[in-house]
Amino acid sequence: MRHRVKTNNLSRTGSHRRALARNIVIALIEHERIETTVTKAKVHRPFAEKLITLAKEKNLHNYRRALAMLGNNRTATTKLFDVLGPRFKDRPGGYTRILKLDKTRLGDQAPMAIFELVERSEPDFESDEG
Repeated sequence: MRHRVKTNNLSRTGSHRRALARNIVIALIEHERIETTVTKAKVHRPFAEKLITLAKEKNLHNYRRALAMLGNNRTATTKLFDVLGPRFKDRPGGYTRILKLDKTRLGDQAPMAIFELVERSEPDFESDEG
């Protein structure tokens, strides 16, 4: 029985899930928009939201907590505190959005989504017109 079990295991071990979460959130911080499966986006959204909430107040304790959560990735942590934290300073929450796409992944037909920050620095205008 699955009473009170909230974690989606994503068919991975605990260490693999932690590594996947770090990689997805680091990619989100660096690129501000990534394409992944709907399930992975939904599972990793709270992790990204907590990191951005930490970055809203820049102090040494929060910086070290974020650095530990991101696996000592200094470039992502620096961007998180120097760019994203001030950008979302006045926003009380809801820093990310998940946009479901009409396509599926070729290998296993998993539904795909765009996982992005709500206020991106430079929007990508991709035209499919020609």
